[in-house]
Amino acid sequence: MTVSKMMFDIVLLADSRYVNPEKKNVYVNNVLQEDQVLTDALVKEGFRVGRKAWDDPTFDWSTTRYAIFRATWDYFDRYGEFFQWFQQAAKQTQFINSKALIRWNMDKHYLKDLQVKKVHVPKTLFVETGETIGLLEAIIKAKNELHFKGDTFVIKPCIAGGARHTYKFHETEWEHYDPIFQKLIREEAMMLQEFQQRIVSDGEVSMMVFGGQYTHAILKIAKPGDFRVQDDFGGSVQEYHPSKEEINFAEHAFAQCPEMPMYGRADIFKDNDGKLALAELEIFEPELWFRFYPKAATLFAQQLKKQIDT
Repeated sequence: MTVSKMMFDIVLLADSRYVNPEKKNVYVNNVLQEDQVLTDALVKEGFRVGRKAWDDPTFDWSTTRYAIFRATWDYFDRYGEFFQWFQQAAKQTQFINSKALIRWNMDKHYLKDLQVKKVHVPKTLFVETGETIGLLEAIIKAKNELHFKGDTFVIKPCIAGGARHTYKFHETEWEHYDPIFQKLIREEAMMLQEFQQRIVSDGEVSMMVFGGQYTHAILKIAKPGDFRVQDDFGGSVQEYHPSKEEINFAEHAFAQCPEMPMYGRADIFKDNDGKLALAELEIFEPELWFRFYPKAATLFAQQLKKQIDT
């Protein structure tokens, strides 16, 4: 095995499906286009830029000054392997955002931290790995302790992406989903949430924030008959012009992080009570939708150069 010694200032991290793919489709082409737009902006600022799979066995991570997580979207399916690589690579190069911030953001328990700091998030019952609780018991607990309303719920893992193991169900269907729930909590922590009707009717807004400042937004809408807004499941995406209230909400959420991220995305929506709520704060490997607003890639590159030079 030959180890690459080419020197880079920045390596954009993907998973192997998106590095020199033999087969392309609209989804893969979008990933490639996003990274090309960012690469061009970084090169314009004078950076030497490469693009690698995080699990590339031929690459020496000490040969790049910085690594930026872009499309490492297999990490949750290979978490043990990925985390081992993450710990080792962090000794050889510098991650942007920082290692500590990424580690915090990998696990959706971070929502608890943000809630304490007055960021409105959906009511969530966290069920820890190995906890002996059935799905019906969890629903009753959520209703009694967290005052869940309604009769439709969602379960999903605390470490996941792309709607992995995300299930929507009516409370009368709990027996069908209980075996799935029981199997999952033996292996990983899970979340039980109220189903948010407005995500289906109105969509979910993704707000991009660089260095604490809002740059652009898109609106994600689920396909008819589905509740998942991800384009993996047929969801659609369109440009969006947020209100001042939405911009303030997203920037406030970023300001409550353990440290200010250089870049990230806040997914927000109106909850069942009509209040703005945070679905996720993506500062690990967010899709940033540069193809909808290429100027944002320039802002990203300039912000990074400013941060490095400071």
